[in-house]
Amino acid sequence: MQISTDPIWITQNNELLELCLRLRQQAAIAVDTEFMRSDTFYPIAGLIQIGDGTQCYLIDPLTITDFSPLRELFTDESVTKVLHSCSEDIEVFACLLGIVPSPIFDTQIAAAFAGFGFSLGYAPLVKVVLNTEIPKEETRSDWLQRPLSASQIKYAALDVAHMLIIYGMFLQQLKTSERLQWVKDDCADLVTNARKPDNFNDAYHKVGFAWKLRTQELAILRDLCVWREVEARSRDIPRNRLIKEPALWEMARKQPQDIVQLQRIEDIPSRTLRNDAQILLDIISASSKTDASSWPARLEQPLALSEGALLKALKQCVRDIAETLNLPAEILIRKKEYEALVRSGLKGGTYALPERLQGWRYPVIGEKLLMAAQQFVPTTVSE
Repeated sequence: MQISTDPIWITQNNELLELCLRLRQQAAIAVDTEFMRSDTFYPIAGLIQIGDGTQCYLIDPLTITDFSPLRELFTDESVTKVLHSCSEDIEVFACLLGIVPSPIFDTQIAAAFAGFGFSLGYAPLVKVVLNTEIPKEETRSDWLQRPLSASQIKYAALDVAHMLIIYGMFLQQLKTSERLQWVKDDCADLVTNARKPDNFNDAYHKVGFAWKLRTQELAILRDLCVWREVEARSRDIPRNRLIKEPALWEMARKQPQDIVQLQRIEDIPSRTLRNDAQILLDIISASSKTDASSWPARLEQPLALSEGALLKALKQCVRDIAETLNLPAEILIRKKEYEALVRSGLKGGTYALPERLQGWRYPVIGEKLLMAAQQFVPTTVSE
């Protein structure tokens, strides 16, 4: 079915209400967003595109004041929202509407399970599936300007024009290969994870080389990271514009006690030094004096070379399975899940699977990985 790429603009509340009431009668709709985020923590929605299989609609979030019909549409469990590589779109909707759309169907995930490779972009997907070219020149253009250019409008419309066609093809193919539920489960996991509340107390885990710090230093790093998370959101600026992680790590390690010592830490922006130096010094001082019982445990070090052989064997096991299934190995397991499996057996010798490998992945790779880990015998070199 050919969809019109001459889009209909939705700029008024009553137009949005009428559109959403009509779209709630459909089983699926194509959805995409355009947004700006270069100078802010939160994405600023510039456009919301919806395709219904015959027409493209461009919703202008700069003129709409009542988003409740869109909120109800995106949380209507009877309407599947079809998106491509949807993590950023989900964040846009969380900021603009205060909701996470559900259910969703991510065509990038579906493409991997349909044998088109891991992390395939939308334009390459349309090219390989429909043999249709989609221009991508406007990817980084200004979506907050008005009026939008003709090329921007065409680009935005094309992002949803073909999506439901691809969705229908994938539905049939994935049903035939008995992988449709795998895709649905992974898409449901995206929604579940997006709805989890932020845990700022764990932000320090992501700081490079945090595992090198002692427990008191980790307590300081933890509190500095919490401050950065709260302030970046409060001021709506990117985290790194406030302060970068290496600077936080250095502060936790060196524990400066005055402005002069703090100024010796590299990569602290001058604006942060000017506005927040005393706050940072107070956090460092207070955190360093807390009771040791409140300090976090030391983080696990990188896997030792002695675990490398097992890690290699597990990766080969997954590659063999992936090749048999004609699937990319990356869609089956993540790097951190290999490491978690290896670490689980270091202390007691009994291996345990990460949670994500205990769903549909268990009979596919989980059970085999457990067996491979338990039966692994390190190769020894004779003298």
